[in-house]
Amino acid sequence: MAKKRSEIDDKFKWKITDLLESDELWQKEYDIALKMIEDFSRFKGTLSKSAENLFECLKASEEVSNRAEKVYVYANLRLREDTADSLYQGLSDKAGVLMVKLSAAMSFIETEILEAGEEKIKTFLNEKPELKKYTHYLSDILRLKDHILSHEMEELLSNAAEIGGGPSNIFAMLNNADMDFGTVQDENGNEVKLTHGKFISLMESKNRAVRENVFKAFYKAYISHKNTLASIYNASVKKDVFFARQRKYDTAVEMSLNANNIPLEVYHNLIKAVENNLKSLHKYVNVRKRALGLDEIHMYDIYTPIVKDINTSIEFEEAKETVLKSLAPMGEEYVKAAREGMENGWLDIYENEGKDSGAFSWGTYSCHPFVLLNFDNKIDDMFTLAHEMGHAMHSFYTSNNQPYIYGDYTLFVAEVASTVNEALLMEYLLENTEDEAMKKYLINYYMEQFRGTLFRQTMFAEFELKTHEMAEKGEPLTKESLNKIYRDLNRKYYGDEIILDEEIDYEWSRIPHFYRPFYVYQYATGYSAAIAFSRRILEQGESAVEEYKGFLKSGSSDYSINILKKAGVDMSTPQPVEEALKVFASLVDKFEGFLN
Repeated sequence: MAKKRSEIDDKFKWKITDLLESDELWQKEYDIALKMIEDFSRFKGTLSKSAENLFECLKASEEVSNRAEKVYVYANLRLREDTADSLYQGLSDKAGVLMVKLSAAMSFIETEILEAGEEKIKTFLNEKPELKKYTHYLSDILRLKDHILSHEMEELLSNAAEIGGGPSNIFAMLNNADMDFGTVQDENGNEVKLTHGKFISLMESKNRAVRENVFKAFYKAYISHKNTLASIYNASVKKDVFFARQRKYDTAVEMSLNANNIPLEVYHNLIKAVENNLKSLHKYVNVRKRALGLDEIHMYDIYTPIVKDINTSIEFEEAKETVLKSLAPMGEEYVKAAREGMENGWLDIYENEGKDSGAFSWGTYSCHPFVLLNFDNKIDDMFTLAHEMGHAMHSFYTSNNQPYIYGDYTLFVAEVASTVNEALLMEYLLENTEDEAMKKYLINYYMEQFRGTLFRQTMFAEFELKTHEMAEKGEPLTKESLNKIYRDLNRKYYGDEIILDEEIDYEWSRIPHFYRPFYVYQYATGYSAAIAFSRRILEQGESAVEEYKGFLKSGSSDYSINILKKAGVDMSTPQPVEEALKVFASLVDKFEGFLN
């Protein structure tokens, strides 16, 4: 059973007090932020009158947003420590309402900038030098002029955002706090409580009966809530379609991509490129089946390592040191900052009762990032550590090199830095491992990264596209229709070799990212960019490292496509995706050679 949080040593917990020292201080900060939001209306109706008014408003918006974000992040990080804690449920709710009020209070800014028009904004930029840092921000607003509505409509949509977050919040509570997966037997015959954190490690068991029983027990919990989960997801998709239509987009995916100025073709080209290379994934399924010595392969056979008798356990301290060694090509400065973070309060390492599942990096501009882990002493957890520290270092470099207005990075590049770290870790392990069996294990692990990121996330992206297209046509999203879409996609992606167990039809019902629409495709595009960056770093050395650090430092100061291109990777072409798929195909061939 998972420990209570009070039973875990503080040295394994993040230091949220670095953000705010206490709940009492949180309340004071909340009150100040609320007052600042209420006073923000003084700028309304003034922005087109003078450059000074525009500057003072933008400056104030940064100040109030920074303070409100601290309040919001503190409450939600505390809640993630134990999602059943009613105190922090309440603080999280209050903070959520505060952010809605902030959005509503600032909703006039974009409208008034648009009303001022491009020529007047150019005049203001020339009149007041202090406005220059907002140039990209202002031009991006003007780019979206066809989709920004009247002040009244913008305020209405801002207020509706709280309701729009309902499906995601309901799913999170059901999935993290209320879902009970029961107990299962591990491969030693011990009864263990099945949790999100234990699921994958148990699915990696060498004992096939354990894998099958865990698989069925885990999905049984979701199947028992199938109608509720279908209704929640249906509401979420309808919410996406509603907001897209209000903002005069033809589709929800168009609205999502246009926010970061990503051409719609990038999404469709990704799906097309992957579908054109599914033969290599089908071949991998066959290789996995042969390596495991199975007469037939099921979905619960996907996670277990196909190299037997390899010790995949690793303690956290060893994992930390290995990750830091693998990052040596990034230079002393990068490694020193990463070590400082891992040893001084950035990390929350181990699972506890009620803790949010999975892993993430999050924070605010005015404090170092925080990383949530559920470390279970597996090699996979070491890669997760490298991944999340990639996110954290991206945030660290951005916030130390950009003003608040550009102090975050877009979703399109969010998974690049994290995956670069993983790729560097993999190359380090392959280079420094003498044992042939371990090398085989690592090659399989590498193939699994491709399967899980480039192929699987693209399949998720196609699922999202199909479900939203159905909603946009007025077609109902029921458990039956969702199951059929998901089953058909699994058959297409994994081929005829694999047995599609009934339970896998319900996998859509457990994916949290589906409540953040059209996000997952960026794992696949980001993975492709990361493979390109990691190869440049290892092959070209310091010059490539400096270009890559330039990417880390850029935040959102330019469009994502441009930032990547300046650093040496052009994602406006299909080349990075196609090259990554070639790497996967070569890994499959290499492993097949071992079998032959």
